[in-house]
Amino acid sequence: MFTSLSDRLAATFKNLRGKGRLSEADVTATVREIRTALLEADVALPVVTAFTARVRERALGAEVSGALNPAQQVVKIVHEELVAVLGGETRRLRLAKTPPSVLLLAGLQGAGKTTLAGKLALLLKNDGHQPLLVAADLQRPNAVEQLSVVAERAGVAVHAPEPGNGVGDPVQVAASGVELARTKGYDVVIVDTAGRLAVDTDLMDQLARVRDAVRPDDTLLVVDAMIGQDAVTTATLFDEGIGIDGVVLSKLDGDARGGAALSVVTVTGKPLLYASVGEKLTDLEVFHPDRMASRILDMGDVLTLIEQAERAFDAEQAARMAGKVAKGDDFTLEDFLEQMQALKKMGSLTKLLGMLPGMGEMRAQLDSLDDRELDRVAAIIHSMTPAERADHKILNASRRARIAKGAGVEVQAVNQLVDRFTEAQKMMRQMGKRGGMPGMGGMPAIPGMPGMPGMPGAGGKRAKARQKAGTRAAKGAKRSGNPAKRAQQQAQRAGEDAQPDGAAPLDPAVLEELPEAFRGLLDR
Repeated sequence: MFTSLSDRLAATFKNLRGKGRLSEADVTATVREIRTALLEADVALPVVTAFTARVRERALGAEVSGALNPAQQVVKIVHEELVAVLGGETRRLRLAKTPPSVLLLAGLQGAGKTTLAGKLALLLKNDGHQPLLVAADLQRPNAVEQLSVVAERAGVAVHAPEPGNGVGDPVQVAASGVELARTKGYDVVIVDTAGRLAVDTDLMDQLARVRDAVRPDDTLLVVDAMIGQDAVTTATLFDEGIGIDGVVLSKLDGDARGGAALSVVTVTGKPLLYASVGEKLTDLEVFHPDRMASRILDMGDVLTLIEQAERAFDAEQAARMAGKVAKGDDFTLEDFLEQMQALKKMGSLTKLLGMLPGMGEMRAQLDSLDDRELDRVAAIIHSMTPAERADHKILNASRRARIAKGAGVEVQAVNQLVDRFTEAQKMMRQMGKRGGMPGMGGMPAIPGMPGMPGMPGAGGKRAKARQKAGTRAAKGAKRSGNPAKRAQQQAQRAGEDAQPDGAAPLDPAVLEELPEAFRGLLDR
């Protein structure tokens, strides 16, 4: 969603790189570019004006003029101001001390309330809660049936005493749902309410009566992130009509420009709690302002990546893999398949790799990734016998032909997989010799993605040539005789070499938090 904004900001900061000192003209030009980028992203004008004024004031202050790397300092300022615009701190759900907690979902028709109800229920269920969905949207055709289907997919209970389609009293349904939760032991009640194509008096009156009947602990407004500035207007009207406690952005994975996310908090004063980032029930993320700001500035979102990895990778499997490498046992195609299946559980490869710092420069390659490549690799390995998975060296020409036929691919695809697996196996042996922990060394190769374990381009001739060229350039760089100036040059070179377009350095402590079965993904 923030692709256009990220690209514009990255280009702006790139112009600052290499400057040992920023003049007022440099700051003015940078702030102007930031202002244009935000306006093009459909951010509300008052928000843009206040944001750029704060950035300009801080950029002209002592924190930039006295910095060894002014460009990095400007990026830091923009990051901090983006965090402030997005709400500052992560806001969690307000749950009642005495169950059940009641969550009321409101919003216009088509915003995604019913789907979000299922996503939120699944998220709460995975956190150890027992949610109950209440079908209080009795206006929209088949809304009750849709909620029942979503509840079944999420594996949670649903209260739907009325058929809907204009039949039934939503106030009575909502109240009876809360009472059912008290008697049956459900600790969270999620009430799905009706919407309209536009805010009107009848809608607000009905929502107010439902609110008074259930007394929600949190009233959440579901806003379609793709409607741009209308999202801010909608949030304001709902807040004035029924009083909302927070906002949930749906369809954040769409191609909208992102202005709603950057405007709604400042204009309404209400925090963003969740972001819906896909069509699956698992595609719901807690909204972290600092992480979203890092994504916008192409600094990555490693913490979210870590959390997804911890949910997807089995601790027992990771420990078993660590033991194999420590003992010097070979990494097999069976292990390769296990790690690939765990990676697939984490979601789209494009989204996962996009969370790594500096991936904005490789957006074309990311967009060309095909998740079906994982399925093709799995089909090839499944077509092998247990003996062939345990020892790929016995794969002669006839065996490879049989495997290719069984997987429905060309023999060349089998050959490529074996070649890439051999490289990954060598890397795992090296990690074992130096005492490293096994990571995603067996991750299947994705065409066109350099620099990742098991992928074309990792450790290839071009990569080595670039590394040698960088070493020669570093050795041949001129050094100043002035100690202070020499320190400034070294800091500046370090910032340019290590980070793309002024991205902030990644804290090594964060990488240490990665599960052992995933840490190797970032080792390259």
